[in-house]
Amino acid sequence: MRYLIGDVAKKLNLPTSTLRFYDKNGLLPFVDCDQAGRRSFKDNDLNFLEVIDCMKKCGMTIKEIRHFINLCMKGDITLQERYDLLNNEEKSVKNQIENLQDQLDFLHYKMWYFKTSLQAGTEEVHMVDTDEGERVNPDIHEQYQAALSKCQDIKELIEYQEQYQSEYK
Repeated sequence: MRYLIGDVAKKLNLPTSTLRFYDKNGLLPFVDCDQAGRRSFKDNDLNFLEVIDCMKKCGMTIKEIRHFINLCMKGDITLQERYDLLNNEEKSVKNQIENLQDQLDFLHYKMWYFKTSLQAGTEEVHMVDTDEGERVNPDIHEQYQAALSKCQDIKELIEYQEQYQSEYK
């Protein structure tokens, strides 16, 4: 089956301008044109577009994606190079996931911090006096980790903390 650019855009939930951008930047050498010069996409072209979309979401540059597509166009002789490229990209994505998980963990800690402050009506519950004045308790992360170890996720932790607070008021 053949599709025009508008059909593909709807099918993949992409603006036609994105598809034109891909074409202009050499990412669509596999797409034919009809007699009127319009892009004419085949079913297999949609698979290529999914690959491009995935690579873009992984953070690959247009140049890197173009290189991969060009390797695909060369055929089986580039199978190892394509595999290696994807293998390296997998490492990069896993690193991104690890970094994002660290950020999410920190956000959860801060959510807990503010939720417990809200429940107490003040941030003072997390403060200690020092020679330099009042500051956040240096053991606060350990307190959070101890509370978190009793729960599966941040929502459960907040509920646990609310229950704990109401029992000891």
